[in-house]
Amino acid sequence: MTDAALTPPANSLRQTVEARLKKRHAQEMRFRLYGRLAIVVALSFLAILLGRIVTQGYSTFVDYQLTVPVHLDASKIDKADPTGANYDMMVANSVLAELGETDDEFGNKSGKVMEIMSNDLGFQLLKMVREDPSLIGRTVTVTGPVKSDAALYFKGQIKRSTPEDERKLDNQQLDWMDKLKASGAVSSGFNTGFLTRSDSTEPEQAGVLGAIVGSLMMLLVTATLAIPIGVLAATYLEEFAPKNRWTDLIEVNINNLAAVPSIVYGLLGLAVFINWLAVPRSSPLVGGLVLALMSLPTVIIATRSALKAVPPSIREAALGVGASRTQTVFHHVLPLAMPGVMTGSILSLAHALGETAPLLMIGMVSFVPGVPEGFTGAATVLPVQVFIWENASERGFHERTAAAIIVLLVFMIVMNLAAILVRRRFERRW
Repeated sequence: MTDAALTPPANSLRQTVEARLKKRHAQEMRFRLYGRLAIVVALSFLAILLGRIVTQGYSTFVDYQLTVPVHLDASKIDKADPTGANYDMMVANSVLAELGETDDEFGNKSGKVMEIMSNDLGFQLLKMVREDPSLIGRTVTVTGPVKSDAALYFKGQIKRSTPEDERKLDNQQLDWMDKLKASGAVSSGFNTGFLTRSDSTEPEQAGVLGAIVGSLMMLLVTATLAIPIGVLAATYLEEFAPKNRWTDLIEVNINNLAAVPSIVYGLLGLAVFINWLAVPRSSPLVGGLVLALMSLPTVIIATRSALKAVPPSIREAALGVGASRTQTVFHHVLPLAMPGVMTGSILSLAHALGETAPLLMIGMVSFVPGVPEGFTGAATVLPVQVFIWENASERGFHERTAAAIIVLLVFMIVMNLAAILVRRRFERRW
């Protein structure tokens, strides 16, 4: 009677189990819902970020070019010294002639025309005269970009409805630009100059070629130093170093170095490489050295993880057939860990490519109008170029900021895609 009284009825037990199962299933459904919600929120923020960058920067890749025939007046050009002529004024007067107007005695109209055309047209004329002085007295055709404000008007970012005193271009200049576009003197196309020019004080002439080359040279220095040193250090610590308090201390410090703010590496590079070793400031060499220091902990940690993932049976089999410890590691273990090693290395380089703070500390914020001449010459990189343009006062630089970010993101995507392909190409299943 006592056992029967203590035993719960079968229906009650079943109800308890069903209630617990129902509660557990509800928890699982809530967890899946929260996970999907988190993914949706993350993708939404990513879409907003990328959408903002693309909508602000895509217009940079649309270029408006002004084509105009210019008469090289022999009375205004000295053949002995052609640099003294005012070629911008010649282009402006030619543009006025295309518009069916003439300049006034004070040169006000030509001055207004110069505000809508790039001075690159004048530089082209000077270059042509230098290369072929026989052009003096003849009419030549030049093509060059319009001023950034004029391009923004054609792109709809400067509107005629805006009060005249709130925009740089007055109504007469807008009328001139409409006439030039209607006559075919102004045409649009893909802005190849953005990818083939370097930085400039004029937004319409500024490009990212110098920053791209500087980034590649800096990454080459970083990869040359960080990958071999990091892989060898990780291999020694994981496969050869004795397990004692010293190696434990080194491992802890490596993990700590991976979490150090990047600007600290910039201060270290400023103190050691520039002030002590006298490495040229603002050069790809010093930038690569600083980023190599920053990337080393990541490469070491990724390599050690890849080495740990190799099954112990590989080592035992190699040692069992008479291979030495060194042969086992370098002929068998390390090659099998190479997918993880290369993936970690590429991702660390991709992270280094986007760093700005340490490079600002070593002087890479300077204005560099050309392509770097060497590893010790002055250079800039894409993240720093973005920083410089975003702080510029000219409105035309702001759309180029977003375009430079797009180029930087393309670099990052390519490097991350390379990491994925390397892993899939060499991945082994155990």
